[in-house]
Amino acid sequence: VLSVIPPMTQLNTPYPSTAYLTGFLRSRGVFAVQEDLALQLVLRLFTAQGLEDVKARALKLPEAERSASVNFFLDFFQRYAHTIEPTIAFLQGKDSTLSHRIAGRGFLPEGPRFAALDAYDDSESGDPLSWAFGALGQQDRARHLATLYLNDLADVLRDAIDNRFEFVRYGESLAGSQASFEPLAQALAAPFTLMDETLQALTLQAIDRHHPSLVLLSVPFPGAVYAAFRIAQCIKQHHPHIHIALGGGFVNTELRELTEARVFDYVDFVTLDSGERPLLALLEHLEGKRSASRLVRTFIRKSVDDTQSGESAVNSQRVQLINWSEPDVPFEEVGTATWDGLPLQDYLSLLDMLNPMHRLWSDGRWNKLTVAHGCYWKKCSFCDVSLDYIANYQTATAAVLVDRIEAIVAETGETGFHFVDEAAPPKVLKALAAELLRRRTTISWWGNIRFEKTFTPALCEELASSGCIAVSGGLEVASDRLLKLMKKGVSVAQVARVTRAFTDAGILVHAYLMYGFPTQTVAETIDSLEYVRQLFAEGCVQSGYFHRFTCTVHSPVGLNPAEYGVTLIAPPTGRFARNDIGFHDPTGVDHDLLGKALSTALYNYMHGVALDRPVRDWFADVMPGARLPRTRVPATYIARALSGEID
Repeated sequence: VLSVIPPMTQLNTPYPSTAYLTGFLRSRGVFAVQEDLALQLVLRLFTAQGLEDVKARALKLPEAERSASVNFFLDFFQRYAHTIEPTIAFLQGKDSTLSHRIAGRGFLPEGPRFAALDAYDDSESGDPLSWAFGALGQQDRARHLATLYLNDLADVLRDAIDNRFEFVRYGESLAGSQASFEPLAQALAAPFTLMDETLQALTLQAIDRHHPSLVLLSVPFPGAVYAAFRIAQCIKQHHPHIHIALGGGFVNTELRELTEARVFDYVDFVTLDSGERPLLALLEHLEGKRSASRLVRTFIRKSVDDTQSGESAVNSQRVQLINWSEPDVPFEEVGTATWDGLPLQDYLSLLDMLNPMHRLWSDGRWNKLTVAHGCYWKKCSFCDVSLDYIANYQTATAAVLVDRIEAIVAETGETGFHFVDEAAPPKVLKALAAELLRRRTTISWWGNIRFEKTFTPALCEELASSGCIAVSGGLEVASDRLLKLMKKGVSVAQVARVTRAFTDAGILVHAYLMYGFPTQTVAETIDSLEYVRQLFAEGCVQSGYFHRFTCTVHSPVGLNPAEYGVTLIAPPTGRFARNDIGFHDPTGVDHDLLGKALSTALYNYMHGVALDRPVRDWFADVMPGARLPRTRVPATYIARALSGEID
């Protein structure tokens, strides 16, 4: 069995799904291997020869159609060709001394992406990055400059080779909540781009290395779907005897109502939810030990009798979900993830954001692990609480978790862990910390939590002692009315105290923020930003990100819209993906416009800038002349919450 990570997911560390599946299959005696074609694609293109190929395509573009990024690339091509391989090696941690030349600003060609540095221009020192890196932060300074350099090249790939290309959202619009399969089918029928040609070569090489009888395509996001289908297309064309199964987060959320038979021109099986039990059933089926009627949570294509159905030949095939009732593999028995076979030394540590917390998502190679399956809270009205990845909550003992941690450290030589739970349970984290301390197991870890009052100052100190360096959690809309409506189970004052307890323990805090929730008003949006401003000013949080609320068909809002004061907009009919769903909010607020103000303000707050600016001014910037309400939040609200004056 060959498990594949398709482009694009992450470049700094492997997406963990194949590691989980490979470890589980090996624990059951299955010969299983894995490949990260996302990383391989970037490493193949970002070489001197790869850039030569990009240049040849770019020169075929009419001059009038060349973007500023493409023109700069062509003008400075020799410098790009000379610097690309040393820079990649530096980002892989293989040539640290190159940081001197990169940080000196004379080595890399500086294209349009470097204009962002002008925002930090310091007329006194002449060094726009001195505030972030000082005199001695040379490695990080160089990594940030090298990341801007790669982003320039990504822009060239998008503008000259494939207009769908992004590092983490490759062809996303072809799949995300796309009711019809037609756009994806047309893209797959189109002539190959350089990206497609490269991906095909990498796919065939992987097949030649491993000779699999079953290939698993793990697709976590819409931005990995197009490349996954290109991989499947290549395998079907050159090795039609190989079976292909599609699964992962995208499938689990968006393809639950799949009826599009053309999907099975590319793959043979589509499995839902936790992959262990469906895989065991599928393997028995392929070995002739189980009939197709006893597959578990698996879509297949079946032929129907045209003469009886009266259907034309093109419609003579039907998609069927087979779901033989069989208990799932318990979380404690899924085995230990393995990264064996993945080139851990080749991942790229990037530094997109200068914020110390925000950088964790792209900088460093983290062993990704879950401490529990599902969510112990599973009440939030915006979340897919009806689906397995949220609803099916299971835990493992601290001893089992630390056994897994120690096995992974022994295999990878890396002691950094990112716990990728929906929300890690406080009780489990407390037991885990105690077990790590008891065994004197030294790791650094971070993960996602709920900002609940169980995280006392004493518990935060214990977590820090066990190696916790950062946490992320959902504050969502910083409004007590809306927090109650969305059933978060927290208040703004409570979040302030919990986040401050973490920061006082030396743990960085990232807040997931939301706007555009049903019935949210302009006044509540402005008030929400004021709460956020005060949380930054009081040192409660160090990083954040504003997400636009999206209604999904599996969430309480999507299932019971009347409870939230909205009506759903009928989605287009289709046979492929279904997840996001539009709705009519009677408030009529232009949340897209407000979102620009929120994002700009937050970007400044994360860099310690403009924390004393009235929050209404951010909205006035994007809505000149609009009558905007003043914030109703007292200027000392968070300070009073921290003192206990506000419950």
